[in-house]
Amino acid sequence: MTEIVRASDSTATEIAPTATRRPLSAAARAAVQAGIPESTRRAYSADFQQFSEWCAMEHLPYLPADPETVTEYVTHLTITPRPRTGRPYSPSSIERAIASIRTAHKAAALAPPETKGARKVLAGYKATLSESDDDTDRRHAQANRVNAAVPAVLRKFVATFDRATLKGKRDAALLLLAHAVAGRASELAALNISSVTFYDDDKRRGMAVKVYRKKIKRWTEPKVMYGSDPATCPVRAMQTYLKALAEEERTEGPLFVRVNRHGRIAPPMTRNGKTIGDPTGRMTTDAASDIVELAAAAAEVDGRWRSHSMRRGFVTAARAAGKDLVDIGRHGGWADGSKALLAYIEEDDGWGENNPLIGIGL
Repeated sequence: MTEIVRASDSTATEIAPTATRRPLSAAARAAVQAGIPESTRRAYSADFQQFSEWCAMEHLPYLPADPETVTEYVTHLTITPRPRTGRPYSPSSIERAIASIRTAHKAAALAPPETKGARKVLAGYKATLSESDDDTDRRHAQANRVNAAVPAVLRKFVATFDRATLKGKRDAALLLLAHAVAGRASELAALNISSVTFYDDDKRRGMAVKVYRKKIKRWTEPKVMYGSDPATCPVRAMQTYLKALAEEERTEGPLFVRVNRHGRIAPPMTRNGKTIGDPTGRMTTDAASDIVELAAAAAEVDGRWRSHSMRRGFVTAARAAGKDLVDIGRHGGWADGSKALLAYIEEDDGWGENNPLIGIGL
């Protein structure tokens, strides 16, 4: 699932698979890679590269790795300050490092190392941080979550766009659609113009958006109805944006495209005479994420805002409105019964109508 990169130090030992378990072919590796979100592949690849380099310095085999090696590595991560922050890795980053090691073994057709010891080290690290008198330590123990872009925040974001321009129309459509379908940046970047279908009849008014959810490996088609506020209505924003694309003679191909500083659809990028990036002008996942951060900065809204803020904001707003968790999950592409969905719900202060003691007869 992740590209296996040998450590440059020749003292690192990589043990070849046995004759009965030949490594995956190039075609099989590519097929596995295609099923994993690009951002996850990059993160896992970087994490495993760092693990292999640490193994090289410690003169330990990294593929396959012994359980004791993984335990030692996790211990190293909990006590070694990172150059950028001056603090050891967060528990969530260490969880991802463990996952990258297991993933790399699976990709090489090797049995992943047992990680009970490593996870006990991690559990102790979490407990130590959580019980610390240092506020920074306690925050470090928690997942590095982004803020939820609920509708009130979303209004501030889109108000910063010049919606008379193609770029402003694109950015508004992107953020409003991301919130409306609980879309990840990678899912939005992958959309085509043909992914959106509009309806206007007695039973259906709005649009359906065909989205492939890589996490659950399934297509979904959430229905988006007209909003009560034209400024934040995702249907109207999409209609306006698609009309602008049509005026640029773009009626098929990628939905969200690069726009240059002159406000026109950017031509294919080249380097040394060769085309780089998507030749159709499709926006990258990183560019889609940047729009959220730039909008938050322009709106001067404090917090940690990323593309996932739209997804978290959808869940938080829908739950606050009393929508059923099953309906929320299916609309946003979570598997039924997903525990991960609960992590997207922003807690209130406990004094509101959602307090579970209200109305139970005490």
